[in-house]
Amino acid sequence: MGRGTRLLLAVVCGVAVAGVYAGQPVLGPMGDDLGVPRESAGWFVAAGQLGYLAGLVLLVPLGDRLDRRRLIAGHLGLVAVGLAVTAAAPVAWMAFAGLAAAGVFAVVVQTTVAYTASLSCPSERGRNLGVVTSGVVAGILGARVVTGTLSDLWGWRGSYFALAALALVLCVLCLVALPADLRTGAEPYGRTLLAFFGLFTRPLFLGRGLSAFFVFASFGTLWSGLALPLAGEPWHLSETQIGLFGIAGLAGAWGAARSGRWGDAGHAGRVTGIALVLLLGSWLAIGQLGRSLVVLAVGVLVLDFAVQVVHVSNQHLLTATFADRTSTTIGAYMVFYSLGSALGAAATTRVFAAWGWPGSTILGAALAFCALIVWFTQWSVPGARSTRLHQSVLKRRRPWRRTGDPGGRRSGRVRGRRRLRTAGSR
Repeated sequence: MGRGTRLLLAVVCGVAVAGVYAGQPVLGPMGDDLGVPRESAGWFVAAGQLGYLAGLVLLVPLGDRLDRRRLIAGHLGLVAVGLAVTAAAPVAWMAFAGLAAAGVFAVVVQTTVAYTASLSCPSERGRNLGVVTSGVVAGILGARVVTGTLSDLWGWRGSYFALAALALVLCVLCLVALPADLRTGAEPYGRTLLAFFGLFTRPLFLGRGLSAFFVFASFGTLWSGLALPLAGEPWHLSETQIGLFGIAGLAGAWGAARSGRWGDAGHAGRVTGIALVLLLGSWLAIGQLGRSLVVLAVGVLVLDFAVQVVHVSNQHLLTATFADRTSTTIGAYMVFYSLGSALGAAATTRVFAAWGWPGSTILGAALAFCALIVWFTQWSVPGARSTRLHQSVLKRRRPWRRTGDPGGRRSGRVRGRRRLRTAGSR
């Protein structure tokens, strides 16, 4: 996989996921314009997440049967339609419908991740997944910066129109620039769906999925609720200023890229535990929102870094374990992501309305603690050590990382010559 292909796929992920999260810095103006109360404004984000959940179940498994290049292009075109409907919506129900539709086809992100895994050789899978997933981080957080700025210039509708136009351009570009990834389609769609649901009975998959559920619920608690206290006392920040906090979180993009290499080295499980401890600690800084914006920014940076390290480590391990069904596996794993994000988005506005930002902070920290408990249970309990065993196998399979021989051929020749010399001496 060349650098240009990696960059294009990262941009695809960024734009697709930005459409789901673009409403976070403009929940207030969006709700006021469409007549939605502030305590229910979180449903603008939750609608996209619930649509995303439906797409994960129904659409992502198609990547194991069809040409992923065409799927990527087609889904991007439909994301553009959903975002355009949202931008033009005169009433709330139409905006919810547009956001749900954009969410359904935003699962192009998972098709893109599976496409990346299938094109990558084993020794570079983690690196490539890290780079492409960094586009997801940039999209989630960059959407806040861009949406906030465009909202001040053209209103919240202008930001959605801009994202729709960008998705349409990428649709055409993917058809032209990406190599085909043909599938035979021999397996019936029903059997593919059966394999999808069968993954939920696998201990390794279930443990990684549950940790993702709590991690992204904690993530959604921060980003879907942050705009409300920053717009009120004592800060009174504009949409543009609120959106700038996404820049602090862009360090997560570096975390995503770096954690892929840690996964290639066989350290995914250990790094996940360290990242979860950082995630829990980040809420101590985030809870200082009413006192210091600098401390808040540090907490945001640490939280986004930790979340993306966990996310890439999970995807790397699962795609290596279930290499014959990468699309199905990624889609099933992201069900946990979608449910967690929707829970965080819907709950944080309710909690904030009742108990203010301290309540949202306690909620986010509690969710991070649950993720740490899930990881500790899977990592330390006897009989639940498949993660460590699998990583040790992956490390033993890559002796060429030390020799510089990507195919392992040189190592094989050296071992053969040694055996011949030993036989001759005898």
